[in-house]
Amino acid sequence: MGPAFDFDDAVLGHGLPAEAEQALRDAGESRADPPRAMAALMRACAMAPDHPAVLIAFYRHYFYGHRLRLARHVARKALSVGAKALGLPLAWREVPERALPGAADDAATRFYLWVLKGYAYLSLRLDDAAEARDALMKLRALDPEDRVGGALLEAVRQRRQRRDDDADGVDSDDGPALPVFGAAAWARVAGTANPSGAA
Repeated sequence: MGPAFDFDDAVLGHGLPAEAEQALRDAGESRADPPRAMAALMRACAMAPDHPAVLIAFYRHYFYGHRLRLARHVARKALSVGAKALGLPLAWREVPERALPGAADDAATRFYLWVLKGYAYLSLRLDDAAEARDALMKLRALDPEDRVGGALLEAVRQRRQRRDDDADGVDSDDGPALPVFGAAAWARVAGTANPSGAA
């Protein structure tokens, strides 16, 4: 599937071959039977490997199955798909650090930002602190108005860092008083960040 497909439709599952749609339905109906669900997902992937709906289904399957490394792998692929649709570098680290237009209402942009946030979240859960920090720094640059709520995750990351840095294991600083929304949320977490930026 090329970068020009309609992301508004694609994220909603439209534009899929009928057989792939049926495979995703089968996967959803087989949640209690992971091998059967995976077989259905593989059928969908064979027909539409880069379709957002297929990637989202794989992500959810791995995430809710507590297979976070595999979910993060899917997030990496989804970032590449989203980057193609937006004309961005495929590697998220190479995306220029400036606000992406369309963060409020463009489906392709919002897909990319949400996936980057999910990637950061999974990195945090997987104790990959540096990767989570870097992904959230990139998210702040791309979404300075905090349309997808990345600042709250950054506050969680900072709290975890302070807890880990405390020799007694006691979180003595509750961190920024969130929720705050928009650019103010990023400003508030920036004001409490470790000045060294170390993870």
